[in-house]
Amino acid sequence: MVIPTLNEERNIGAVLHALRSDRLDPARTRFVVVDGGSSDRTVEIVRGLIGEFPNLALVENPKRIQSAGVNLAAAKFADECDVLVRCDAHAEYPRHFVPMLLESLAASGADSVVIPMDSVGDNCMQRAVAWVSNTPVGTGGSRHRAGMKSGFVDHGHHAAFKGAMYRQVGGYDESFTHNEDAEYDCRLRKAGGRIFLDADIRITYHPRSTLLGLWIQYLRYGRGRARTILKHPDSVRLRQAAVPAHCILIALSLIAIPFTRLGWVWPIFYLAVLVAASLAIAVRQRSICGLLAGPAAAVMHLAWGTGFLETLLRAGLRRPR
Repeated sequence: MVIPTLNEERNIGAVLHALRSDRLDPARTRFVVVDGGSSDRTVEIVRGLIGEFPNLALVENPKRIQSAGVNLAAAKFADECDVLVRCDAHAEYPRHFVPMLLESLAASGADSVVIPMDSVGDNCMQRAVAWVSNTPVGTGGSRHRAGMKSGFVDHGHHAAFKGAMYRQVGGYDESFTHNEDAEYDCRLRKAGGRIFLDADIRITYHPRSTLLGLWIQYLRYGRGRARTILKHPDSVRLRQAAVPAHCILIALSLIAIPFTRLGWVWPIFYLAVLVAASLAIAVRQRSICGLLAGPAAAVMHLAWGTGFLETLLRAGLRRPR
């Protein structure tokens, strides 16, 4: 079980206790915290828990990023790694999370089990981001966001891997700081592997609490997805192409507005969609915080699309004539 960390002093203790289960054999289970150079008390807390968790290991991740951390743990403990479980330090896990993953992996016959993430929030902005993230306006209908139906998929939020297959396809591409999971899934499918979404195993995720933090996060997501598509052109999906196309339409509309009223058509339509989504979420959740859902969705769309287009443009400019 691998938990990449970087300044997670607020969460790491609770996560480790949540992942421990009386249905796990301590002799066959290892918890590995791979720390990317935390400057807070994360390392101190983990070291203090080693006495309580005799099967807990702390590994330094000099490359800092999650993809390198998971690879490092998989290589270091390869001899005892039949199943690799990846956990995030900023998520909340249900009881018996790991045993349920092992059962799903065995029952489905898949090489990888992925799970849905249910976004929740503690403050008004977080709640608005969480609510819109669980709708088609926020995620385009992505099954691993709020999917309620289990089945084989192309991609999902990573949870459990067969260790042998993970090593066979080379693990994560460490040149990816974001979207390394989707890139891995492309190689897994090409190697004949299968990915099973288990909608009955769900985790809770806390999104960014500010629009600036959300912008930076989705800008990086867009860049990562563009890099995945450049490496695996057959992986592009309609909902992913729709976001950069929308950004291009917005830009062209703003350019056209001084010359024709038609330039207002797409921005007004998009604004109407955001307003309708905000009002619907506010009514459904019975909270005025829902009115922030539209601005949150706009930031998610524009940041993701900007990162995506920026990366494609740079790649095109770097190509030799």
